[in-house]
Amino acid sequence: MKLDILAFASHPDDAELGCVGTLLAHKAQGKKIGIIDLTRGELGTRGTPETRAQEAAAAAAVLQLDARENLGMADGFFRNDEEHQRKVIQAIRKYQPEIVLMNAVQDRHPDHGRGSQLVSESCFFSGLRQIKTLAADGEEQQPWRPKAVYHYIQDRFITPDLIVDITPYWEQKVEAIRAFKSQFFTPASENTSEPATYISSPEFMRFIEARALEFGHAIGAVYGEGFTKERYIGVKNLFDLM
Repeated sequence: MKLDILAFASHPDDAELGCVGTLLAHKAQGKKIGIIDLTRGELGTRGTPETRAQEAAAAAAVLQLDARENLGMADGFFRNDEEHQRKVIQAIRKYQPEIVLMNAVQDRHPDHGRGSQLVSESCFFSGLRQIKTLAADGEEQQPWRPKAVYHYIQDRFITPDLIVDITPYWEQKVEAIRAFKSQFFTPASENTSEPATYISSPEFMRFIEARALEFGHAIGAVYGEGFTKERYIGVKNLFDLM
């Protein structure tokens, strides 16, 4: 299946926090969207890889994703090397996205910046025909390079190069985040025996909304998601920027 936009995430729930409002906005325009999680999030303090997988599937249903996969890389220990790049290249060539979204260029969690670099370089290498990869059926894949790559902004504030209005999709984004019941605050989680974490507090969910409100305010909307670019954004019509 060819996708229009493919989001990569170092952990299940990264994309939900950073860019699913943007995916939903384009889904509403008839675009095909997907998420690829690099790891199972097995180093997380709360939950298990199995519960995270169930939660990712629940979030995918909320978002009506056209595809979601997990590459099974080692949480905390994956590297930006040939082995891991080939896995990402296979995924890019499988779905042939026009646009790729990925983790923040730097962030509180080391995996985010590392995942960002891994996916960014793989997007370039995916376009080189001398790099050979095979599809699941054993057929050789064709080279494919996305037309644009953007990095969503996560925990640490980074000045965005562009902001997407996600106001109509805010509640759906929150529902997708809350699908990760083991990770984020819900009234039921107050009674859990699992340890409290940085992201399991009600304050963290308020922070996510505050960030979206800040980005939305900057463009005259209610809620927004910010992204940074790797190259200049070109348009043929200035009205496309309105």
